[in-house]
Amino acid sequence: MPETEEIVQYTINHTLDAKGLMCPEPVMMLHNSVRKMKAGEILEVIATDPSTQRDIPKFCTFLNHSLLLKKSEDKIYIYHIKKGE
Repeated sequence: MPETEEIVQYTINHTLDAKGLMCPEPVMMLHNSVRKMKAGEILEVIATDPSTQRDIPKFCTFLNHSLLLKKSEDKIYIYHIKKGE
């Protein structure tokens, strides 16, 4: 029997457009954005720097935030991050 993928719905509360910025700017902007958010809120980050594929998951792990989505479309990298407690 094939496994079914659970669909999780949530609302994006904030968006950070980091397109055109290179390391370390996207993560610095992410840090500032998350600092202003309430626990449990969701931030969408849109970036073009490939290093965000490594840096943003590490950022989330290190600071105990949840990475809900990590995807790329035509060299655009999209992340959904839920702020931890």
